[in-house]
Amino acid sequence: MSKLWQARFFTTVNHLRDLPRTTVPEIAFAGRSNAGKSTAINILCNQKGLAFASKTPGRTQHINFFSIGGAHVAMHRKDETNVDEIQCLLADLPGYGYAEVSGDAKLHWQRLLGDYVQRREQLAALVLIMDARRPFTDLDIQMLEWFAPTGKPIHCILTKVDKLNRNESVNVLRQAQAKLDSYVDEDGEGFPFTVQLFSALKRIGIEEATAKIEELVGLSGAGDALADEPEEP
Repeated sequence: MSKLWQARFFTTVNHLRDLPRTTVPEIAFAGRSNAGKSTAINILCNQKGLAFASKTPGRTQHINFFSIGGAHVAMHRKDETNVDEIQCLLADLPGYGYAEVSGDAKLHWQRLLGDYVQRREQLAALVLIMDARRPFTDLDIQMLEWFAPTGKPIHCILTKVDKLNRNESVNVLRQAQAKLDSYVDEDGEGFPFTVQLFSALKRIGIEEATAKIEELVGLSGAGDALADEPEEP
């Protein structure tokens, strides 16, 4: 069973000063509003209501953290999370791109997300979620270029590929990889950027995404004591 299935809500923050004081690796999920970020997180964690997509455009302006480890798997259990046993944190960043968001809210979003992805030492990698039909919008590129100078990995998940036919899927994947390959550092070396296709509806790419995320935060090969424990009926 995937370690991601252990995910539980940990905390929510609206200011950098409130970020968790943990030292475990974190992996952040970013994406344009309506790209399917919440759906992707939920299906990867095998939980319907873990990540929420706000019904009001631009309403969600916080970073929500989910813990892996330190508690029983089942969300309905009331036991507290043992912070000392947490293995990693998933950070669900606010969706971006709604025109209805006020100027002040946009500025706050830029500062919060920009500072978090550029300065957070515990942040091990970024998962950039994009609609396969409209990848690499200006805001996606802004997020990518905020994070690229850290030299840390970015894994791009192209969602909703069930809306594309086979040839379109092949082409969008090839074009996305070419786009990522165009980024090089000062020495001309490529960045650790990867990309895959994904569909929550058709359950495409779930295993690939799970394996990559577990690898990026060091969960691969970790102990299975919690994962093997059966859930209560």
